[in-house]
Amino acid sequence: MPTTPSRPRLLATALALAACAAVPTTAATAATAATATASPAPPERPPAAAGCALKGTTGWTDEGHDTDPAQFQRATGTHRVLTLFVDFPDAPAADSTEAYAAELAPAADWMRTASYGRSRLAIDFTRQWVRMPAASTGYGFQRGLTFEAHERYLRDAVTAADPSTDFSRYDMVYVVPARTASAISFSPTYLYDPATPGVTADGARVKWAVTFGQDMWHWGHKVAVHETAHTFGLPDLYAFSGDTHRFVGGWDVMGNIAGRAPQYLGWHAWKLGWIDDDQVACQAAPGRRTVRLSPVERPGGKKIAVVRTGPTTAYVAESRRAEGNDPRPCSTGVLIYKVDSATATGEGPVRVMNGHPSATPPAGCTPLDLAAYGPGESFTDPAAGVRIDVLAGGATGDTVRVTARRPAS
Repeated sequence: MPTTPSRPRLLATALALAACAAVPTTAATAATAATATASPAPPERPPAAAGCALKGTTGWTDEGHDTDPAQFQRATGTHRVLTLFVDFPDAPAADSTEAYAAELAPAADWMRTASYGRSRLAIDFTRQWVRMPAASTGYGFQRGLTFEAHERYLRDAVTAADPSTDFSRYDMVYVVPARTASAISFSPTYLYDPATPGVTADGARVKWAVTFGQDMWHWGHKVAVHETAHTFGLPDLYAFSGDTHRFVGGWDVMGNIAGRAPQYLGWHAWKLGWIDDDQVACQAAPGRRTVRLSPVERPGGKKIAVVRTGPTTAYVAESRRAEGNDPRPCSTGVLIYKVDSATATGEGPVRVMNGHPSATPPAGCTPLDLAAYGPGESFTDPAAGVRIDVLAGGATGDTVRVTARRPAS
């Protein structure tokens, strides 16, 4: 979850499974050099895809395709990441930085696989501990962490490292605390506020950063891929209140970070530019079409079938298989979910439809993790005029028939 500048809402780190859900606002995404340029406006979408692309209305991270290129960094290309290791007067490091680097390094391969090679993290690790000027207990790391307190923490880390580091070479910053610093408990994302002076070093503005906490030792590199995705504009899919994982379960790393199928949803791959418009089957008008879906865990092929139901809503069907970043999913088949780009982060902008609500999940799985539909099964929303039938399925993917009975209003 990011911490929110005074204007927008902070993106919360989804790392503490139940605890994180209680954080309504925390430090947002990462530090980018001031020299980084905003991405150019995306090309106009072909009519078929444009009919299903939704606009965001929350003014922050959401499921819209119109992500602000000034507030968030591009999701494609190479992202140059500098990792700083910090300790504190009250919590000096008791070991080398090597184990910490090893914990986070797999994020690069994970992100490259998830994006079909279109997003690359070039992570540089410093090798020495940088001493912070204040005690670890003095930075206010608790749920409800303010943007100002989070920015102070980042500024202190950057200032301490600046004499030996050229920040102008990097797009974002990771800050990793010593394991002895138990007060730095969770991992918020920092997104800069253009209305303030912010954090600068070597003539560069630090726009995007992830400041890790002790929760990284529970979920490792997936903390990095979750938080870095906030800098791309993705919202939290877990709930900030109530049953933490009632919306998507473990079907996306933006939901249950410890889930068994953490590959980003196909909708997210489209929003971030990791799949092309011709890989999207869009049904925005009354009618019916049959679509052969290739699993989202592998590159190529049609990735999602979308039935648009309103200005900010759509149903999506995608194929999920046990491969790539999803080696041990609780179920496989067709995942069907509703997207609402007007719903705020942490409030259910994506909601998975459970194809087997009465099934008893095995150990390590939740009922929603068994949501995938199989051949012969179907989903209907009579109020929206939507029906999705699974016609066939196998190792190579699934075939669905999507039906829209009324125009998207």
